[in-house]
Amino acid sequence: MTSTQLNVRAEPSTVSTVLGIIPANTRVEITGKDVAENWWQINYPHPQAVDGKGWVTAQYVTTTATPEVPTIGEGTGANTGNVAVVQQQINVRSGPGTGFNSLGTLNPQDVLQLTGKDPHGAWLQVNFQAGPEGKGWVNAAFVQAQGVENLPIVTEAGLIVGTGTPTGVPFTPTPTVLPAWEDNDSFGSPITSVIFEPSGTQTLIYNGELSSLQGDLEDWIAFRAYDPFVFVSLECHGSGLISMEIIENTFPVNTYIKCGDPMQRIAVNPDSNYVVHLQAGSSAANLQYTNYNLTIKTRP
Repeated sequence: MTSTQLNVRAEPSTVSTVLGIIPANTRVEITGKDVAENWWQINYPHPQAVDGKGWVTAQYVTTTATPEVPTIGEGTGANTGNVAVVQQQINVRSGPGTGFNSLGTLNPQDVLQLTGKDPHGAWLQVNFQAGPEGKGWVNAAFVQAQGVENLPIVTEAGLIVGTGTPTGVPFTPTPTVLPAWEDNDSFGSPITSVIFEPSGTQTLIYNGELSSLQGDLEDWIAFRAYDPFVFVSLECHGSGLISMEIIENTFPVNTYIKCGDPMQRIAVNPDSNYVVHLQAGSSAANLQYTNYNLTIKTRP
């Protein structure tokens, strides 16, 4: 069952085509998983869905036990097992180097199908729909990859010149910081909303991103509880700061939750609507980006 509103995508990646949206508290039939077990494949009849299947983030699907389903992407094809999982937000480029144009960005836990590598193994060619001939390049230092030793060596011009195991990967460079995507949510139109119920949803886990100076500066997340308490925590990764307040109807509730604090118990009124307001802030003069996980639970 979905714990929050979810996008259904054509592939297990946040840059993949969105086929549709599933509301919170919806039962789904899981038919497969990606190799990193971060995404579930589900039955989803849709004109653009291959074989009536789609993909949702496993983090936001509640199951009574770990589903015994096959791993999709293993066992067939020339690139069997040649996959990578993104570790942090990265650029996809048109060629193997930072001097090439950015085609787009990937988010943590996105799964990539590898198709090649540069002669040093420092850059990996991947399937990327928006790229030239459906290909793009990512820095190997920012992904967790398997099967690299079997990948063909591809030149900047796209020619395959052989295979070979790279002798080493250079030191991790400093990643390019990008502004968070502006989702245009607001107090009156939150980005997601959940109603907790004794026999339904018990936990909301929302993964978002904020940035200061540029990009998305704030997020709004709505909920309604059935008990006099909820338990809230905020985990952050990145260079920026996030302030958080909880608003009951239109009045702020005194909360002092910071990134990395232990889970806090917050008194709430079961008859009230609440909105969590998260806002990026920084004293730095340059772009600051933060990826966060907000957890709200009805039980500790």
